[in-house]
Amino acid sequence: MKFQNKIIIITGGGNGIGKAAAERFASEGATVVLADWKVEDAEKVAQSLPGGRAISYKIDVSDPEAVKQMMEAVAKKYGKIDVLINNAGILITGNIIDSSVEDWKKLSSVNIDGVVYCAKFAMPYLLKSKGCIVNTASVSGLGADWGMVYYCTTKGAVVNLTRALALDHGSAGVRVNSVCPCLVKTNMAASWPESAQAKFTDRVTLGRIPQPEEIASVIAFLASDDAGFITGVNLPVDGGATASDGQPRLG
Repeated sequence: MKFQNKIIIITGGGNGIGKAAAERFASEGATVVLADWKVEDAEKVAQSLPGGRAISYKIDVSDPEAVKQMMEAVAKKYGKIDVLINNAGILITGNIIDSSVEDWKKLSSVNIDGVVYCAKFAMPYLLKSKGCIVNTASVSGLGADWGMVYYCTTKGAVVNLTRALALDHGSAGVRVNSVCPCLVKTNMAASWPESAQAKFTDRVTLGRIPQPEEIASVIAFLASDDAGFITGVNLPVDGGATASDGQPRLG
């Protein structure tokens, strides 16, 4: 029960990695706030978790005032915030010519602004609890992909935001890290053609696409006291995809 009596906020908690993280934290004693634009999904997850240790909260993370109000409400209800999991994110594909300005505004408002706002308004409470943040970045923030220019840019921002937050607040006892997954077997991945999934799998040394629970386990580790001397790290959880230098496999 590593997270007994801990209050954990998970954005994008209604599906995929967020859902798996909520299940993991609740199973280890945490009280989980599932913050999601699709509050119906979050509510289903909250109801499925053991011991009544979860609530859902409808949030648009791109709205700074709404984020501020959520942090205040959670802190008032529970008296503290221990962990923030910045997991909410969206994907829009395309190169710089094909992608519209509106696409950029939508992507950046969630994938960058939302992470910044959540970190900003949670930080006063995390400083009091000496808590931590785990951001969901991506291998697309460590290197680039073809045809995903805006997404890669936003995830690169999360990667360096993680480092900057770790530098600024480490001396006060707040740790900030990120996980950087490859393609994960979520609803989004399931909607992709098998041929596309096969191309991703071919780049993964372990030869398969990970389950959300495998990413959630790393998130839980980074949020736990076991990672008490780890901060400013953007950890690839990619089955070895980024171990390659990019040259083709010949054998």
